[in-house]
Amino acid sequence: MRQVNESVPREFLLLGFSDRPWLELPLFVVFLISYILTIFGNLAIILVSHLDPKLHTPMYFFLTNLSLLDLCYTTSTVPQMLVNLYSTRKVISYGGCVAQLFIFLALGSTECLLLAVMSFDRFVAICRPLHYSVIMHQRLCLQLAAASWFSGFGNSVLQSTWTLHMPLCGRREVDHFFCEVPALLKLSCADTTANEAELFFISVLFLLIPVILILISYAFIVQAVLRIQSAEGRRKVFGTCGSHLIVVSLFYGTAISMYLQPPSPSSKDRGKMVSLFYGIIAPMLNPLIYTLRNKDVKGAFKRLIVRVFLIKK
Repeated sequence: MRQVNESVPREFLLLGFSDRPWLELPLFVVFLISYILTIFGNLAIILVSHLDPKLHTPMYFFLTNLSLLDLCYTTSTVPQMLVNLYSTRKVISYGGCVAQLFIFLALGSTECLLLAVMSFDRFVAICRPLHYSVIMHQRLCLQLAAASWFSGFGNSVLQSTWTLHMPLCGRREVDHFFCEVPALLKLSCADTTANEAELFFISVLFLLIPVILILISYAFIVQAVLRIQSAEGRRKVFGTCGSHLIVVSLFYGTAISMYLQPPSPSSKDRGKMVSLFYGIIAPMLNPLIYTLRNKDVKGAFKRLIVRVFLIKK
């Protein structure tokens, strides 16, 4: 028992880019601005989707879930990263690392499934428009969203438990900005082959299979769009689906390169940058993508601003 206690450090040292101290101030500024934009952008989408009756549809219900998820997703890592970049002592407690690992993994897994659900919603809306309200009824939407959240948190319980049960033998230097499974597995003084195989298998389930389902959905969507005679109708569909495709490409592209690509010594810094992209940059860009490319959301923002202005008058 004493050996087990000695193998678990009280705190971890998050190395990040500490070997390049000249990068810390620019990264602090970038992360701070990104976090502020993420908070305001996602809160704005949640607010406008709730207040505007025209956005009370399945698509914006799922978008609200995505915005809430991205808010929590970035909050689980960015504040601690900002503290460590500003401080000379770049540490996180063992309990803080466990919480960060669990929440980040749970929300990341949930987003993998939620983006696939959103593509199914677009498939039904475009390929089965006459049956859309019958198929995508409120109960099904709630069930799909709940299944995404429960599956994501269930996966996190398994992955976090497996990772935290690996012996560390007193090692405490995490070569990353935050506590993530691949970085923590590298600390272990035992054979991690089984854990890496489990991580790869679950990554296929949560990353590769949803991507395949999304691609199949969009293959049918493209066929349906090409049959639309109206150029305006085609533009509207491509505008809505284009936003979702950009978000899917940003998130899955970087996550797959992190979790499904074989590790190599030369990919150490690349892995850090990739995880920053899907952990910070993508959640910041999501509200901008959906706002700038979606006429319904832009119209809802304008109506909300007018209402606020009239109330003040």
